[in-house]
Amino acid sequence: MRDAAPTTIYLKDYTPFGYVVDSVHLTFDLEPHSTRVTSQIAFTPNPEATDRSFFLHGEQLKLISAKIDGIAISPTVTEQGLSCDVPNAPFTWETVVEIDPANNTALEGLYMSNGMYCTQCEAEGFRKITFYPDRPDVMSVFTVRINGPHPVLLSNGNPVDAGPHWAEWHDPWPKPAYLFALVAGELLAHSSTFTTVSGKHVDLNLYVRPGDEGKCAFGMEALKKSMIWDEQVYGREYDLDVFNIVAVDDFNMGAMENKGLNVFNSSCVLASPETSTDDNFERIEAIIAHEYFHNWTGNRITCRDWFQLCLKEGLTVFRDSQFTSDLRSAPVKRIRDVIDLRGRQFAEDNGPLSHPVRPESFQEINNFYTATVYEKGAEVIGMLKRLVGDAAYAEAVDLYFARHDGQACTIEDWLKVFEDTTGRDLTQFKRWYSQAGTPRVNVTEDWTDGTYTLTFTQSTPATPGQPHKDPRVIPIAVGLLGSNGDEVRKTEMLELTEASQSFSFDGLSSRPTPSILREFSAPVILERDSTNAERAFLLAHDTDPFNRWEAGNALAKDARLNMITKGAAPDADYLDALQKLVRDDDLDPGFRALVLQPPSASDLAQTLFENEHAPDPQAIYDASETMAQTLAQTLADSLPRLYAATTVEGPYQPDAVGASNRMLNFRMLALLSRLDGGDQAAQQFASADNMTLQYAALVCLLSIDKGAEQNQAFFDQWKDDRLVMDKWFAAQVAFATPEKTAAIAATLTQHPLFDMKNPNRFRAVMGALAMNHAGFHHISGDAYSLLADWLIKLDPLNPQTTARMCSAFQTWKRYDADRQALIKIQLDRIAATPDLSRDTTEMITRIREA
Repeated sequence: MRDAAPTTIYLKDYTPFGYVVDSVHLTFDLEPHSTRVTSQIAFTPNPEATDRSFFLHGEQLKLISAKIDGIAISPTVTEQGLSCDVPNAPFTWETVVEIDPANNTALEGLYMSNGMYCTQCEAEGFRKITFYPDRPDVMSVFTVRINGPHPVLLSNGNPVDAGPHWAEWHDPWPKPAYLFALVAGELLAHSSTFTTVSGKHVDLNLYVRPGDEGKCAFGMEALKKSMIWDEQVYGREYDLDVFNIVAVDDFNMGAMENKGLNVFNSSCVLASPETSTDDNFERIEAIIAHEYFHNWTGNRITCRDWFQLCLKEGLTVFRDSQFTSDLRSAPVKRIRDVIDLRGRQFAEDNGPLSHPVRPESFQEINNFYTATVYEKGAEVIGMLKRLVGDAAYAEAVDLYFARHDGQACTIEDWLKVFEDTTGRDLTQFKRWYSQAGTPRVNVTEDWTDGTYTLTFTQSTPATPGQPHKDPRVIPIAVGLLGSNGDEVRKTEMLELTEASQSFSFDGLSSRPTPSILREFSAPVILERDSTNAERAFLLAHDTDPFNRWEAGNALAKDARLNMITKGAAPDADYLDALQKLVRDDDLDPGFRALVLQPPSASDLAQTLFENEHAPDPQAIYDASETMAQTLAQTLADSLPRLYAATTVEGPYQPDAVGASNRMLNFRMLALLSRLDGGDQAAQQFASADNMTLQYAALVCLLSIDKGAEQNQAFFDQWKDDRLVMDKWFAAQVAFATPEKTAAIAATLTQHPLFDMKNPNRFRAVMGALAMNHAGFHHISGDAYSLLADWLIKLDPLNPQTTARMCSAFQTWKRYDADRQALIKIQLDRIAATPDLSRDTTEMITRIREA
């Protein structure tokens, strides 16, 4: 049956629910195909509500019985929920419903993953468990009893009592239904304890399937580090007697912050040196921190409605970025965050899926768990902190926690604590939440009689539904360098508030070189005429690590764009600058590795498009290959030494220093492979005693279209480890040559270990297909049709994953007419699919209407 016709929901239409939920008691009688859920809910009329109609959300529920104050009733039931007349006074609502977790392939609500019961209720999954006002502003205290023949029975809060085949849990903190969680199955606990700053004892458990016990230690230590950091930096102490994490194989997201019972995609919590790379360890550390930090920024203080999603996600992403910066290299973390922001969020901002950080409307909320809400939302928090300063930020956040603890809040509530703390008027700053698109900031300069003047002009292109944009408050960090590379003016935070605004620096003895937008102080596109000589100067001398990297990145882009558009040879000055930098052993190896990382093909395509060149993915690929080969030859004399110098001796440790060295070591191996045909990579593969080195060697071989023997050996060694197999599937597609990409992906979908119902495995193949720029956009169109085929197959089973994968097509209008025509055929084919889900319908419609 087709989903109900999409309905647009608007922020302006918000009204409070007509009733307060005083308490919730749930009883689960677990059966794979016929779980019964009994709910007893105490309702009281809400004095702040103007609409007292009684409607409870409910989807795919079989209603067995319903009662009000013990008297049986017959409510009106639709595909979206139920309604009935209720007393204009406090009353007790009771229902019994039946659900089918075993056939819940959408992985929303209560479902089964390889015999284990688990839940995912954000954003609107609880309505698939029982009838309830499934909205984030309805908060209540939950008591849960679970009946089932399983050794582990978990829910939110603290354990109350248990017996043979049953357990009872009580969460004393009011929460919305989206934070409800239940897990039941045959699981093993990796346990520890934590003592909070006030002396409170907390039991910590990381639950995994038998066989995964050896992959828990790092996750547990990351949790403890997160708890300590949140106490020390934000003054936030944990508030329950127990904190549980469960690793789940089938999960649409990375993890979920359910109160006291975090449910994690296995890939985001399980780690060991043998099976996980440095990137896996850092990602796991960050995600564990993110979900733990949600305990206050998301759970204790939640969202009034889903339009405020960035209130919890943007703030918590900012907090987890701070955490990683404190534990690892702050400059490297900042550069990697910006690379990710530009690669994902800027593309979103400048395409058909563009939307404000706080959208004004949506049809399917699952489609708004986006880079704009998360990553740009975090950038907005960072700008606010830069504008008010560290001390005022800390004071305002403390006020936020004190004023709004236990409430469902809005962006206005968040900004108000900053206004009350600092006395600033943040009306204009609020445009960052309401206006879509990436601002362009154009810079011109003047040098007259010892005064250096920078003039900034801001504009934001039209986006869907927003043809006009007003000026925003843009913090621009600027430093000035003298001719010898010394700073003649240290970093100053300029506030651009007008459409055009000038800032002067007096008393200078000579014309300086500006370092603008230090630490990427605002998520904007900086437009300024600059020479390669100036960029090389900044690459060599800038004291701001981000802008030093940015100068190198600009040189790298310019060199490749000249090769693509003018047929130029690889730029000798650029290669010389890289050679000097990579040999500078005083620099962080991780920083050097990032300077050597080439601009992404998608970034080059977008730049070409903005300069009125239809990007040719094959030409971009060819230029990048030529540059890489030339760089390898340029560094030929240095590569063996640098490779040896960055080889980390001794047992593997997932620490920042080792990871930084291995980053540069990987870059050296990739270049060496272009000169020795992969001999050194083959040796490293054979001798590797950890996944970082083994996987790096395999990638280097696949990238030069070699490594068949190693690829088979990797499979033979790891075929029984599902997470390592995700790497194996992804690597073959991501690093395939353009003409082979679609065929390899198609072959892998026929592999016995390919499982489209598992989001990790589906993304490993189809996500890698979309990320292989030249392969996905091969002129044959084979990759377009392959992805469309599988999206059509997956949509009836898992609409959420399908809809998110549709974003692979979002940039289709920047390519040539032939490729646009090929993509349009596939978009039309998906749109015409019978019974297409609401999730996918909304995404495809927005993309097609670009």
